[in-house]
Amino acid sequence: MMEVAYVCEWEKRPKSNHCPSIPLVCAWSCRNLVAFTTDLKNEEDEKEVSHMVHIIDTEHPWDVYSINSGHAEVISCLEWDQSGSRLLSADGDGQIKCWAMADHLVNSWESSLGSSVDGDPIVALSWLHNGVKLALHVEMSGSTNFGEKFSRVKFSPSLTLFGGKPMEGWLAVTVSGLVTVSLLKPNGQLLTASESLCRLRGRVALADIAFTGGGNIVVAATDGSSSSPVQFYKVCVSVVNEKCRIDTELLPSLFMRCTTDPVRRDKYPAVTHLKFLTRENSEQVLLCASSQMGSIVECWSLRKEGLPVNNIFQHRSPVVGEKQPMILKWRILSATNDLDRVSAVALPKLPISISNTDLKVASETKFCPGLGLALAFHDGSIQILHRLSLHTMGVFYGSSSSSGASQRPGDEPAIKRQRAGGPTVHFKALQFSWTSLALAGVDNHGKLHMIRVSPSMGQMLDMNTLLRHLLFLLEYCMVTGYDWWDVLLHVQPGMVHNLVEKLHEEYMRQNQALQQVLSTRIVAVKASLCKLSSVTAARACDFHAKLLLIAVSSTLKSLLRPHVLNTPDKSPGDRLAEICAKNTDTDIDKVMINLKTEEFVLDGPPLQSLQQLIQWVGDFVLYLMANLPNQGSIVRPGFGFLRDGSSLGMLREMMVMIRIWGLLKPGCLPIYTATSDNQDSMLLLFRLLTKLWLCSRDEGHPQEPDESLIDECCLLPSQLLVPTMDWLPVNDGIICKLQGKYPLRLQFGKPYSLPDCSSPETGWLRPLTGGGPFIYACGCVTMLRSPNKTNAMKQWEQRWIKNCLCGGLWRRIPSTLS
Repeated sequence: MMEVAYVCEWEKRPKSNHCPSIPLVCAWSCRNLVAFTTDLKNEEDEKEVSHMVHIIDTEHPWDVYSINSGHAEVISCLEWDQSGSRLLSADGDGQIKCWAMADHLVNSWESSLGSSVDGDPIVALSWLHNGVKLALHVEMSGSTNFGEKFSRVKFSPSLTLFGGKPMEGWLAVTVSGLVTVSLLKPNGQLLTASESLCRLRGRVALADIAFTGGGNIVVAATDGSSSSPVQFYKVCVSVVNEKCRIDTELLPSLFMRCTTDPVRRDKYPAVTHLKFLTRENSEQVLLCASSQMGSIVECWSLRKEGLPVNNIFQHRSPVVGEKQPMILKWRILSATNDLDRVSAVALPKLPISISNTDLKVASETKFCPGLGLALAFHDGSIQILHRLSLHTMGVFYGSSSSSGASQRPGDEPAIKRQRAGGPTVHFKALQFSWTSLALAGVDNHGKLHMIRVSPSMGQMLDMNTLLRHLLFLLEYCMVTGYDWWDVLLHVQPGMVHNLVEKLHEEYMRQNQALQQVLSTRIVAVKASLCKLSSVTAARACDFHAKLLLIAVSSTLKSLLRPHVLNTPDKSPGDRLAEICAKNTDTDIDKVMINLKTEEFVLDGPPLQSLQQLIQWVGDFVLYLMANLPNQGSIVRPGFGFLRDGSSLGMLREMMVMIRIWGLLKPGCLPIYTATSDNQDSMLLLFRLLTKLWLCSRDEGHPQEPDESLIDECCLLPSQLLVPTMDWLPVNDGIICKLQGKYPLRLQFGKPYSLPDCSSPETGWLRPLTGGGPFIYACGCVTMLRSPNKTNAMKQWEQRWIKNCLCGGLWRRIPSTLS
């Protein structure tokens, strides 16, 4: 049901283990970044403690970026923003810091903003809601329309600026019952305010924050005693006269049922965990009460109920249209039996609907992601319980030795496995990934564990059902823009081909507008899938090349400008595509005559700076055509382009554009090494490319290249020097190493496999422009800052500043490697 994907350890363990009073915190972002905390003692001065924040990319977990946070007290909260690029940390002294990536690098972070409530420890922390909420409909998983599978829910931001734009900021609750809000103004300034949750302030040991569709904020709070009520407050944030204003209102409260049970009245004296089931649902809450020996968990729901009328008024004649008065009241949904002592709780982030109908559909389809919440226990085990009924869906027993968690091989059900003896290792922090297919946990020795969670929770599924579930989640990641790394954990090599084909089929059924939005994202998903199998590795090469091809084509076309202001609806780039599609002539000069060449006029410096991109296009066409006779097999790189009419058409358009630019500045043309001085290389390549394009432009009925084309391509190596191209970047990530069922042990600071940064393929997907510090993602290497200052190259660089072309994050290569 669950298994360890990998275990990461510190190279040096802290001198003293974490005592139960020191919390460890873990947070998982939608970009598959995991942040967690540890507290390290100075070896020379035992009293001096550094409160550390560690950030890892799950694909390169050993490459940890450790920040000495500067917090004076223990860090109590970590919260990622909705984009996964900023992180909040709060401590026991009331200090809140906002961390952001420097230069969009995953291993470079800095804090430039922060707020404080001096001396008042923070117990709950959250970013304000941005008003974006997506619902995932399991019952519509068979639909061909993404809009029916994933629908936008009407949801108001916590605070809006002029025009309805959401205002950014965060909200925190302190131990003294204070709520503090910090707002990020458009000019970069911070607007802060604090207000008591209620008139009679009391101690708040635990709290959580949720949001309503109307833009309000709900805070749940308890003083830590199970005999005390759990209080709920509505918080409204507004800006009046350039000042932040906070209004609070008391909502219905509840008493845990275990305190009203005569058998358990004094058995569980402390409330140890308090969480809303989801951040966008303030009407369902999870509570855990514990003692030194065990715990009990209860799930509550807020419902509208009719207010009973006193007997005195029962016989009164009812007024026409009068309705029975209604009140909001907390009702218990479910409760567990007595459990072992709970050490951590993780709630799913997948926004599935949990109405009775949806739960029935989930049961019939055996689609379990998002249905379960995870409880970690002091004996080192983890249970996944149904989020509403609280019945057990999955169990994981970790090893009790300090060497880390693992699972025994064999087919014996996990529930029957015996627990090993030895010192107890348990999770003090636990977090679900954004598709609920993985868990990240930090144990009491400061080790990080990653655990796979089966999408079927151990139920036996036929292959088609399993593929449909994984396909559904891949589509969800495509639509939301979330990273899909945790979905890949469950893809076996034999599934890759079917998943890629089905994903393409579903994509082609969407409307043109949505296809255009998702055009590069689906290619990146296909590339990452194909990397998982040696059989499809060549197709991964093609998908990476297509990503770059799309980027180069967009960049070059965007430089074209109409020569008069009163232009028609179509841009020069659109007209170029239209003319090239209609004109099937194999002579590049005859195609060029039909274009308005004045729209292609650029001055010298931009054209010269683009030469490296132009050279890539020229080399790519030559490589494809020269290898056409050998590309009859799907396992060879380039096979995917033989029947890809749109990609071949793109190359054809760029060759026409380059030909025109060559008339203006011959120095920008691609350089070929030819055996004959009087050979027109571009004329030759365009003729061969056009013949291949004519065979595949009708993607529904592609034709095989004729013998004369094959013969001409066979002669190419004797006419032109064919460049050597290694297509696939170095794959130094971990996802391909996790295909087996056994745990993989890693150590922070020690890469599992060092990338060969000097190999030619690392610079192939993004042309380099000189020396300098390097950064890379998925094996692609580039410079942090290009020495080329022309606007054309700046425009090219801006395409990659936030993400690699694969969709992954950039990270700086250590100086020893670069």
